[in-house]
This record gives sequence, structure tokens and C-alpha cells, in this order.
Amino acid sequence: MELRQLQYFLKVAQKEHVTRAAEELHVAQSAVSRQIHQLEQELGVDLFMQKGRNLQLTPVGQLFCKRVESLLNELDRSVAEVHEFLDPERGEIRIGFPHSLGTHLIPSIVAEFRRHYPHVKFRFKQGAYPSLIKDVISGEVDLAFISPFPENAPHVAGDIVMTEELFAILPQNHPLASQEVIRLEQLREEKFVLFSQGYSLRPIVWQACLAAGFKPQIAFEGGETDTIRGLVAAGMGVSLLPEMALYQTNPMQPAQVRVVEPTITRTVGLIHRAEGKLPLVAQSFRNFLLTYFKDRHTDNTPVGS
Repeated sequence: MELRQLQYFLKVAQKEHVTRAAEELHVAQSAVSRQIHQLEQELGVDLFMQKGRNLQLTPVGQLFCKRVESLLNELDRSVAEVHEFLDPERGEIRIGFPHSLGTHLIPSIVAEFRRHYPHVKFRFKQGAYPSLIKDVISGEVDLAFISPFPENAPHVAGDIVMTEELFAILPQNHPLASQEVIRLEQLREEKFVLFSQGYSLRPIVWQACLAAGFKPQIAFEGGETDTIRGLVAAGMGVSLLPEMALYQTNPMQPAQVRVVEPTITRTVGLIHRAEGKLPLVAQSFRNFLLTYFKDRHTDNTPVGS
């Protein structure tokens, strides 16, 4: 069975006429008839029956036609994906990222990249730390922003693109809200609003509190930065969030104060699967990102501005 036979069969099924199918295929009528005959011989069934001057699919021909149409459509999509894979100015980039980067950073860098490559499409997937690594390894995404950068993750490679400071966020009426800086130890008696288990910011905050000499008392847990900020602004506790997650998105905002003793930071990395090659469009985006972050580190421009 040849691809050409299937293409000819589908065209005849659509046109219900060999001559009209041959004209659209730009081949001789005899060539189409011959290919259909050979296909029927190979399958051992009649795919068409005569109905006046036209051809009509037999019941088994109708079943076969549905499969062939699906198969050829999938083949067309596969060919298109190969072309997109090889074209750095088109195609689709699949990128994963944690929620804390989705408010400002991701929209900023995508908009900047598409100024240079307007035909590139993006598919986004948010996730927690373990799921982002899993998605990269499985090939679900081409690239992923992740924090902290995984130092010892098998099958994953990448680069640290930035280091970001974490700030204390407090209710606006908190006694420490007007301070320029505070020591983390000053929050010893406070209730904390933390990310749930599985989110990478949780162990960063937890370890920082332990290093400051206390175990944080958890009042609430959440999975999104907007939730954490909102609960703190409502007076439900205090928390620590990276600067990237503090861009205002609603009127109800907590106070933010720089923390010293210790200064708390997180690394943000860009990772990809260690084995295999990235599509050219994804590799082009990766190169753009490495330059983007390097330039802003050199001239001290805030990332995402």
C-alpha cells in the first residue's frame, strides 16, 4: 500500500468521480483508476460502487475513508511540524514556568521576542517545581523557567539567568510596615502565609526562618502569589515573596519591606532536556533569553522592564 494510492482514493471519495479527481490531482484518469484498482486488490474488497455517472463508497469504503482521512491529516500536520522545527522564525515554542513569573516576566519577554519574530507561536504551561522538571524530561515543554535552579537533576541541563531577592510582605497596619529594612528574626512571633507543599518558594522561606532561629507558624497555605498577597493584605499573616511576584495586580496590596540578617534570594533558571536537540525556534528563543538577562544584569535594568 502506497501513500499515493491513499491520496488518490481520498480524492475520488471526495469528488465521487474519477475524472474530476484526476483533474484536481493533475494526473491522467487512467493513473487514478489504476491506483484505486490496485488498492482494492490489496485490501480484497470493493471500495466504490457505481451510482449513475458517479462513484459511491461502499459501507467498507466509508469505514476505510474515515481512517485514511484521519491518517493523511495527521501526516500533513507532522510535515508542517517538521518545517516549523527547522524554521527559527516560525513554529511554536512550548514553555513552562512557575506562577510567580507569570504576572510580569513572561508577558514582557514574550512581547519583546515577538517584536523580532512576529510569526512565532507560544504554548504556555504553569506548574510547580516537580511538574516543570517532569514536563521538560518528557518533552511536554521545550524550555522551562524554574526556581531554584536544579543543581542535580538528571536528564536536565540549563543556566541560571537571574538571582532575585525576597521581600517581607506585611499587612499595611503592621507595626513593621513602615520600616525600610527588618531582620527576619523580627517576624518570629508572626503567623505565616506560605505556599503549599511542592512549591519551590516554601522550602526557601522555611529554611530562611530556621536559619534566623525560629520555625514559622503557618496560618494559611496557597498555590498562587495573588492568593498569598491577598491574604497578607487582609491581615491573615505575613510572608516572603520575590520581587517579581510583587507587581501590583489589584487594589488590595500588602506592604513590602526589605529583609536583612539574612538577605534571602532565590535563583531562577532556564532548563531544557539534556538529551536531544531543541527545535530551532526554541533554540532561537533560548539564545534570546540568555542575552536578555545578561544585558539587564550588566546595566542593572530591572528584569521584565
